[in-house]
Amino acid sequence: MLKGTVKAADVESPGHLGELLGQCAYLADEGLATAAFLALRMGRPLLLEGEAGVGKTELARTLATVLGAPLIRLQCYEGLDGPQVLYDWDFARQLLHLKAAEASGVTDAARLEGEVYDRRFLIARPLLKAVETQPSVLLVDEVDRADVEFEAILLEVLSDFAISVPELGTIRAQSPPVVVLTSNRTRELHDALRRRCLYHWLEHPSFDREVAILLRRLPDCSRALAEQVAGAAGRLRGA
Repeated sequence: MLKGTVKAADVESPGHLGELLGQCAYLADEGLATAAFLALRMGRPLLLEGEAGVGKTELARTLATVLGAPLIRLQCYEGLDGPQVLYDWDFARQLLHLKAAEASGVTDAARLEGEVYDRRFLIARPLLKAVETQPSVLLVDEVDRADVEFEAILLEVLSDFAISVPELGTIRAQSPPVVVLTSNRTRELHDALRRRCLYHWLEHPSFDREVAILLRRLPDCSRALAEQVAGAAGRLRGA
């Protein structure tokens, strides 16, 4: 079990990160540990591709545990747009505020307009929440399921970790969140987004590694049972 949390800057090497992940029952091979370490050290998003079930999403969860940071998850799907991923105004609360002000006899239009577009009435969606939360781990899950237009929104935010709100100005991250994007490769992502990220392809684990994962995750499981489960899973994938 992990003894305390660490800051991203305190992770000394890929091997050190692998040990920290292992303490949280996530067994990363050398390639994945290296890619994740470089993402932490360079402050760049990590794009993980691979078939469903290889541990892409779980890596983001485990990184959040290691870093003691909240995991902010953006589950992608077709039709995502700006208000769903960036921010939106809480119109109901704004209206209540205006009614309360009217009841109190406030008639200064400029004052009311300034108050109604106060930060307290802004609903932070996942991208804004990640920009405002330090530290944080932002998981953009199954980015390939979203429309190409969403990639443009995402790329703009990932470029400088800042979001422009016309009524309030630009909100910038004091320190960039750790960003993990996952894709099952149901479609090809735009080259501009790929260039912004570090990249790693995750394979299904080998038989021995799958046994080790089962034993780490399920300490009460016998080796014989773990080998049977790993063997059955391998046969199903090969079918």
